[in-house]
Amino acid sequence: MILDALQLDPDELERRTGWSIKPEGACKGARCVPLPASRDGHADVQALAERLHMPLIHDTASGLWCLGPEAGGRALSNVQAPELTLPDVDGQEFTISSLRGRKVLLVAWASW
Repeated sequence: MILDALQLDPDELERRTGWSIKPEGACKGARCVPLPASRDGHADVQALAERLHMPLIHDTASGLWCLGPEAGGRALSNVQAPELTLPDVDGQEFTISSLRGRKVLLVAWASW
């Protein structure tokens, strides 16, 4: 998530990350992490990043910050890919599970 400040409106934080600000802290589903009390009603992105072990970097030249992703300090929670079925180049259905037990590299691309 690209930011221009480390204080974020709670509604914007929830819309962009799924974390809502409640009296007990930042919550997503049943999981809550305590955050310092806000003086102006904004969420402290730096505190959230520290508590959730999310990377937070700053580009001085542009004055922008980049937060995330929420990975808990690791990139994957397991090494098993979810089932995925897509058409191959000939239009035939191809399922990723047909490669189970083999090393697979998935490459994704988007124009945006």
